[in-house]
Amino acid sequence: MKQLLSVLLLSFIFSSSIAQTKKTETIVIKTKIYCNHCLQCGSCGPNIKEAMLGLDGIIKVDINPKENTIAVTYKTSKTTPDKIRKTISETGFDADDVKASPVAYEKLDGCCKANN
Repeated sequence: MKQLLSVLLLSFIFSSSIAQTKKTETIVIKTKIYCNHCLQCGSCGPNIKEAMLGLDGIIKVDINPKENTIAVTYKTSKTTPDKIRKTISETGFDADDVKASPVAYEKLDGCCKANN
């Protein structure tokens, strides 16, 4: 009986430690960046990064204005690609097939808009 309890206890501890392992993934999202100084512009890079890092589970955000991409590393147990895309769109930028929020887009600096 003691041996059975020991085996069950060890199984519980082992399965709990596996469940606590946090899996991360990186998603690369296509966007449209028009600003030629995106990473320094108050409407672009810093705004996107701040919004993304405010989302639970985000580990890292890399914006590549030359490739028009945003790479986001996140904990799969905390957020989803759909939430990430929605958060980006709420900063005024397209995120794959999710269009930028018109209200957020209007708040962007002129250099960040398509017709600059």
